[in-house]
Amino acid sequence: MSSVSALVARTLAAHLDHVFGVMGNGNAHLLDALERETSMTFVAMRHEVGGVVAADAHYRASGRIAAATATYGAGFTNTLTALAEAVQAEIPLVLVVGDQPTAGRRAWDVDQIALASAVGARTYTVGRTDAAATVVLAIEHSLARRQPVVLSLPYDVAALDVGESIPPPALRLPEPVQPRGGFQRAAIAETAQLLAGASRPFLLAGRGAWLAGAGGALGELAAATGAVTASTALGRGIFPDADFDLGVTGGFGAPAAMELIREADVAVVFGASLNQFTMRFGELFSPGTRIVQVDVAASATHPNVGTFLRADATVVARELVAELASLGAESSGWRESLGAAAIADLREQEQGADAANAGLTPEGELDPRALAIRLAELLPEDRVVVSDGGHFIGWANMYWPVASPDRMIMIGTAYQSIGLGFPSVPGASVARPESTIVLTTGDGGGLMALADLESAVRVAGGRGIAVVWNDAAYSAEVHVYGRKGLAEEPMLIPQADFAAAAAAFGAEGVVVRTLDDLEALRVWAARPAEDRPFLMLDCRISGSVVAPFQDEIFHVNR
Repeated sequence: MSSVSALVARTLAAHLDHVFGVMGNGNAHLLDALERETSMTFVAMRHEVGGVVAADAHYRASGRIAAATATYGAGFTNTLTALAEAVQAEIPLVLVVGDQPTAGRRAWDVDQIALASAVGARTYTVGRTDAAATVVLAIEHSLARRQPVVLSLPYDVAALDVGESIPPPALRLPEPVQPRGGFQRAAIAETAQLLAGASRPFLLAGRGAWLAGAGGALGELAAATGAVTASTALGRGIFPDADFDLGVTGGFGAPAAMELIREADVAVVFGASLNQFTMRFGELFSPGTRIVQVDVAASATHPNVGTFLRADATVVARELVAELASLGAESSGWRESLGAAAIADLREQEQGADAANAGLTPEGELDPRALAIRLAELLPEDRVVVSDGGHFIGWANMYWPVASPDRMIMIGTAYQSIGLGFPSVPGASVARPESTIVLTTGDGGGLMALADLESAVRVAGGRGIAVVWNDAAYSAEVHVYGRKGLAEEPMLIPQADFAAAAAAFGAEGVVVRTLDDLEALRVWAARPAEDRPFLMLDCRISGSVVAPFQDEIFHVNR
């Protein structure tokens, strides 16, 4: 005989490897079945929001869907911020939660289906006779729509007997979106003609292109057209030829590189939503640039798009290469005329205070730019960077190169949230066990997420580093609203000692006040991972240095 919870657990285990969460009476039978009857790995978190964050980070780091779990009521409502982030960022995951009995709501229950719907997540409710099929439908929906789903397990159903065990159904996964109809075919032909006639073609790729595996095809298209390339923050490193790539667009990009993009006469955008940050609030392209967008969204996502192709990025890139060949089109030669050395110079970011004065500003405080540059030199090369949200996100994005888009993970930015940093570490750690996981977080968000500092230390161990940009403030607010003249007292935070807090959980804590204090990182990195603890770098930085992207936000809001 088998219970509903056991059947749910076995069906999940047929398609997923990891589940993250917090145990409660609403999911107790499920977790018992996971431990006793499946090979799934359960990673215990210390706050329910952390379970969803970890499952989110696991997918972003590996491309493999994971599950989160929480009990009903307060356990479920604690997950909502992370669930909203996953919806906004289009991250597949399954949140398995306990729910009210089928007989009706108890005094402490809430309408969980309505709450999930309010943040954009669909709920599938498990029944006694359809448990396995419902689990499969939920996973299929999540993968097909690139959305999190809630799998609801009513309290009075969880332990019911379902009779003899049956094999879990197979998944039906979506095929790549193909260009369809005469209009789409004509749009591809028109785009090829535009590229063939362009003097300064430019290709921009985002996370959607990475998910489509379009890197190779985009490299061929760039070579065929002589295009200069760049990526969004979530698509960095996708183009195989870095010599002609301008790096990340928007406020994280180097100013000279952004000026060159404005010279493009034709821009083709693959798998990027063209949000306000990527577009520099409308200033990325010049008014005369002809913009073509290729995406699986239902329609163009920016008013400046002149031609929209709803299709898979790889499919369209390959068809454009073939179309250009049939036209006998020659390369524009734009990138070769600029030269790899000149493009490398354009990518250079502002250096900040140099090592001659220990990286300190004139006020004697640590310059975050100088710190970021030195950290880039010392951090392990095989790294996955996970980022909380806040003003500090500029420093890692501007100064820490990563090998591919799945190695710079920003959880919180889609929903404009902070406090999701520490629980990102366990999810990325189990997804990429061969790599060092580097968390970049602010002191405000770090304090919000402190419960799962323990999870990060426990799960990542000697493969984990946390860099806290500690300036005793909610700096994003200071650098926008404080500059407008609003009272800064609510924006300030008493100086927190993250090094001491981490040491209490078994990590090595280091307070960094000058660049020389980073010697501890060099020594730590030289040791075998199994012989070292998690490393906390509590970096006491100047609050006066403003990230360029924050300047853009200030000027727009002014």
